[in-house]
Amino acid sequence: MFLNWNPVLLGVVGAVVVIGVLIFVHELGHFVAAKSVGIAVLRFSFGLGPRTPIGIKIGETDYCLSWIPFGGFVKMAGLEEEGAAGSVEGGKVEADVPPERTFDAKPLWARIVVIIAGVTMNALFAFLIYALLAATYGTPVDDTTTVGSVDSTALPPGAAGLKTLRPGERIVRVNGDTVRSWGAMQQALLEAPGARITVEVAGRAAPIVLDLPHEESPARAKAAEALAPLQLPQIGEVLPGTPADSGGLQPRDLIVEAGGAPIPSWDSLVRVIQSSPGRPLPLVLDREGRRVALTLVPRPTPQPDPRTGATRTVGKIGAGPYIAMRRFGPVGALGLGLRETGQTAGLILFTLKGLLTGQVSARDVGGPILVGQMTGEVARLGLQYLLSFVALFSVNLAVLNLLPIPVLDGGHLVFLALEGLRGRPVSLQQRQRWTQIGMAVLVGIMALAVANDVLRVIH
Repeated sequence: MFLNWNPVLLGVVGAVVVIGVLIFVHELGHFVAAKSVGIAVLRFSFGLGPRTPIGIKIGETDYCLSWIPFGGFVKMAGLEEEGAAGSVEGGKVEADVPPERTFDAKPLWARIVVIIAGVTMNALFAFLIYALLAATYGTPVDDTTTVGSVDSTALPPGAAGLKTLRPGERIVRVNGDTVRSWGAMQQALLEAPGARITVEVAGRAAPIVLDLPHEESPARAKAAEALAPLQLPQIGEVLPGTPADSGGLQPRDLIVEAGGAPIPSWDSLVRVIQSSPGRPLPLVLDREGRRVALTLVPRPTPQPDPRTGATRTVGKIGAGPYIAMRRFGPVGALGLGLRETGQTAGLILFTLKGLLTGQVSARDVGGPILVGQMTGEVARLGLQYLLSFVALFSVNLAVLNLLPIPVLDGGHLVFLALEGLRGRPVSLQQRQRWTQIGMAVLVGIMALAVANDVLRVIH
């Protein structure tokens, strides 16, 4: 739907819109919760730092834009002078607020509700998007365990046995348990106890044996991601104004040859297209039993390399694979939305664990440039993919905000937990000291993310 936009412009606009919406949802949670328990909200801001002239005051609350176009905040009475955090939130707001309407004057349970309301709203927002997608578009039917390809270069030590898998072979059991879908097979690889994992393949007398200790979760994830299911090279969607559209491709066309080579799977078709940016690519396809010959010129498109992060130019034609979809009724869609939200949160926690243990490189941390690139990519694919990315990012924001770093919601929850255990609040001086440390940590993480982004662009 945005294929004719400049990729850089699309990435910038998309990132601003996505982050803006998610910030609004997050801060709206804090705002509604604070109002509901009687805390005076002095400012509701998009962006950080001093207030710009753009805004309006309604009642006691100043709704405005701030100068630093990153993040946002809800300034509550009693929290407006928390040292570094206070300056980031534009400094003190002059207001005559009754003492009983300040944050610290409220019961502990009320303050906890206000703090967790932001992440709750982000999780709820993602849940609703996933449920809407399930009801509107449906979800892919996952009923195959047949191997389409194996990226042998991505396999970690201990998983070399998977190199012997050939396209068309079917995985039937993992550690003796039958698997009937690709997702179930991947989950079995990730969750198998111990270090020894057996993968049984139909038609083979002996299983493939992997040596991947359970605590080495990132290695298991790499092994699972190195396998791709067999997917027919059949066209499902042709986007208007693209090489596929102008070249005459139609939905349900089955690609037989590309560039003179036989095409057994969708993965092999993608590889041929990506390796031919700006060059004529002859295709032979099966259309309702008839052989048809076409020539397309894949559009050169900059794209970050998933392994190195470096930008490279690949060919794209603007077509997607045919995927059988299953739609859900209201109850089923809500159930699937809940499951998708939980699985996404688990994946993010899985990645954070890898970062903390050193099993995932800190170079994989991305910043605003990477977010812009990813947003641009999914926006060009269509509304369904963009909404799915928004839901993923919303869960990511919720999980990261729960980290026990002062300034973040998780840090505030730590202060409140200590108050509950000690029977008295943490002093303002201690809160300010820890908040300054938290700000330094947060700035360091942001600097790392931006540096990684710059290095990806350079390389």
